[in-house]
Amino acid sequence: MEKKWIQIHPSDKVAVALTPLAKGEKIELTDRTIELQEDIAQGHKFALVPMSEGETVIKYGQPIGRLTAPVQAGEWVHIHNMKTRLGDLLEYTYTPEVTQIEKQEEKTFMGYRRANGKVGVRNEIWIIPTVGCVNNIAQAIEKGASHVVSENIEAVAAFPHPYGCSQMGGDQENTRQILADLIEHPNAGGVLVLGLGCENSNIDVLKNYLKDYDPERVEFLVCQDVEDEIAEGIKRVEKLAEKMKDDHREPVGTSNLIIGMKCGGSDGLSGITANPTVGGFSDLLIAQGGTTILTEVPEMFGAETLLMNRAQNEEIFNETVDLINGFKEYFKSHNQTVYENPSPGNKKGGISTLEDKSLGCTQKAGSAPVEGVLKYGEQVKKHGLNLLSAPGNDLVASTALAASGAQIVLFTTGRGTPFASPVPTMKISSNSRLAQGKHNWIDFNCGALLENKTLAELSQDLFDEVIAVASGKQVASERAGFHDMAIFKQGVTL
Repeated sequence: MEKKWIQIHPSDKVAVALTPLAKGEKIELTDRTIELQEDIAQGHKFALVPMSEGETVIKYGQPIGRLTAPVQAGEWVHIHNMKTRLGDLLEYTYTPEVTQIEKQEEKTFMGYRRANGKVGVRNEIWIIPTVGCVNNIAQAIEKGASHVVSENIEAVAAFPHPYGCSQMGGDQENTRQILADLIEHPNAGGVLVLGLGCENSNIDVLKNYLKDYDPERVEFLVCQDVEDEIAEGIKRVEKLAEKMKDDHREPVGTSNLIIGMKCGGSDGLSGITANPTVGGFSDLLIAQGGTTILTEVPEMFGAETLLMNRAQNEEIFNETVDLINGFKEYFKSHNQTVYENPSPGNKKGGISTLEDKSLGCTQKAGSAPVEGVLKYGEQVKKHGLNLLSAPGNDLVASTALAASGAQIVLFTTGRGTPFASPVPTMKISSNSRLAQGKHNWIDFNCGALLENKTLAELSQDLFDEVIAVASGKQVASERAGFHDMAIFKQGVTL
C-alpha cells in the first residue's frame, strides 16, 4: 500500500503529505485517529496535535518555527499560521556529536590523470575570459573551434561572465581567485585564457593567482595585441587539442573524487527523499576516502548547530561559527534581512520557514564529521565532508563548488531547473512527477524512496550513477550542450 504521509521524527508535531490528501481523510496514528480539516497538498504539513498560538512547531525532531494562530489536529500548517523563530547573530557552544564513518574498500572510476596528480572526470577545452568585454569573442571562438571535439576531447566551452574590471578590494580578489581556480580545474585538459588587455584583472595580473597549472595546457591571448582575435583564438584551441589528442581515461580510485552538493527549487519532499539520499551517498563516498563539499550558507541558518556539533575538533567548530556569523554579517552590512527565505517556489512546495528549509537542506551532509571549512574561492585540502562559504543562488553556488575542486555537482530539486555549471551537474528530483515530466532536465529520481526503494538502496544507486558520470556518462545538461558559470558579486562597481 502506498504511503500517503510521514511523521519524520517521533517527536514531530506535524506530518508531511507524500501525496495530495483530501479533507475528511482519516490519519491513523499509533494511539489515535485524526481527521484532516482541509485539503493538504503534496509536500505540505498538517498538525498531528492541537497547538496554541506561539507554540513551537517541531519537524525533523527540531524547531521549524512558531505558530501565529492556534491549530487543531488535522489542520494545514504553513506560512498563513506560522513564522520563523530565528534571530540574527548568535553565540554557540561546542557540544560534540561526532560519528566516525567506517572505512570501506576503495572502488574505481575511469578518469583523466593530470600532470599535477589531480584527476578530471572530463577532458574539455575551456575558454576563460578575464573580463566581460570579451565574452562574445570567447563564444565565437567556442563556435569556430567546435571541429576539434572528438572521442577524447569532449567539449569546447566558453564561460562568459560580466566581471574582471571596475571592481574594488575583496570583490575583485574573489573574481580573480575564481577565474584562477577554473583555469586550474582538472576537468579541463586545456584552457584558453582570453583577455582584452586594459582590464583590472588582465592576464599578467591573473598569472599571479595561478599556482598549480600545466603551462603546456594553458594558452594566454590578449585581444588588443592581435589583428584577428577570433582566428588567433581558434588556432590556440587547435594547438591545445593537438596536445590533448592522446589523453585517455584510466582506472583511478574513488578517493580522488570531490563531489559538490547543492539544492534549489526545493519542495516539501526534498528533505525527505532527495537530500537524505545525497547524504547517504556522501557517507558512502567518504567511507572510500572521497570528499564532498556542502555549500549555500544561508540555507544552513536554523540547522547550523547540527553541523557545528559534527566538527571534528574545536578548531573546525570555531571556523564553522565564523562561516555562519560571517555570512549573517554580509546580509546585515547590506541592510538586508538575514532570514528573507524561503522563496515563493519553496513555499508553494510546502516549505514554510528558513528552519524548515535548512533542516531539509543539511540532510545532504549525511552523518560524517565536518573535516574542513572553506572560504569562497578556496580549494579543498582535506578529504571527507567540507563546508564552503557561498550563497544559495544556484549558479553562483555551483560555480563556487567547481572552483573549490568539485568535479561533479549533485543538485537536488523539487521543482526542476535546466541550468548547468562548469562541471557535470546532476539534477536529482525529490518526486517522481518531476522526474517523469522533465526527463530532459532530471538525471536521477529520488521519488523512488516513496515507492519501492529503501534509503540505503537508493543511496547506493546514486553512488553507482555518480561513478558512471565520473567515467564519462553525460548528464542531461551536458547532452543539451549547456555550460554555465556565475561569480559572487559582493562589492562596488566603478
